[in-house]
Amino acid sequence: MKKSILFIMNPISGTVSKAGIPGIIDERLDKEKFDCQIAFTQYAGHATELAKAAVDNGVDVVVAVGGDGTVNEVGRSLVNTHTAMGIIPCGSGNGLARHLALPLNVKKSVDIINVCTIHRLDYGIINGMPFFCTCGMGFDAFISMKFAEAGKRGPITYAQKILEEGLKYEPQTYEIEDEEGIHHYKAFLVSAANASQYGNNAYIAPQASMSDGLLDIIIMEPFDVIEAPQVAIEMFNKTLDKNLKIKTFKAKHIHVHRKEAGVIHYDGDPVMADKDIDISLVPKGIDIIVNPNDEKSQRQPNILQTAFSELFSNIDMIRRDITRQSRKFQALNKTLLRKLNI
Repeated sequence: MKKSILFIMNPISGTVSKAGIPGIIDERLDKEKFDCQIAFTQYAGHATELAKAAVDNGVDVVVAVGGDGTVNEVGRSLVNTHTAMGIIPCGSGNGLARHLALPLNVKKSVDIINVCTIHRLDYGIINGMPFFCTCGMGFDAFISMKFAEAGKRGPITYAQKILEEGLKYEPQTYEIEDEEGIHHYKAFLVSAANASQYGNNAYIAPQASMSDGLLDIIIMEPFDVIEAPQVAIEMFNKTLDKNLKIKTFKAKHIHVHRKEAGVIHYDGDPVMADKDIDISLVPKGIDIIVNPNDEKSQRQPNILQTAFSELFSNIDMIRRDITRQSRKFQALNKTLLRKLNI
């Protein structure tokens, strides 16, 4: 029996025209397996409405054609249903698609949909809002807000905002409660990851899995301008979890309290939130079409990437040791000068 499938396309996501995609779908989709319809979004939130209507009408598969924002809008209507989500990644970051090793080529993406391998995977919730990749607060949420205000899309704009705002951003103190108790951190950012990356292969949580029933919680402690390049390189090398400035643990649920209300993000979309934030995981809550040829080993850092990480770590430890010894010498010198009344 044929499956019914709806493609929901966001015509303005990403940086590339999507004018040719309907033709590729018509040409490439297996018509013996699927009865196909295509719908175009017209405003923010429209994809959620279209996906909900599809669920109500018993559609088997809804495909998000766009970036992580479109994926989130579609996915939030499909959670806890038997309608599966497919993805044709056409955004600027494509974090969920990259985590799932889905091809960024439209034709190859349709080929994956034709195979229609469906896994029941986890998703997260932050203050009642579903997310599928990451959510968080602090610098990444602040940059998400600046990115949204910029109007332009793409990794260049994102990098520009990080460089412009990074050195000015003030870390905050967070109280985080999990199953083990309450902990206090002064942090540059606090992130909860269901999947491994923000997008553009920037791995905030290299070990994150969408099928382990747990969120990866990442606390990035404050770092200085000398340490910033190391943090950036390790994020793209899939070795950020080895950085001494990064604290990570796994949890099903956390409650975060901060001193002031402010911006948070879910899958890169910024919203304002109160001082208290609840983040939890829903295990096996959404059906997603995956790449049957995905090799999870490819998500792990290779030998060269690991070597770079160890080199940077050793350099950082030496630098810290020199700094500590210098401070001890200065303190000893001051004591000596006082005793000599100089």
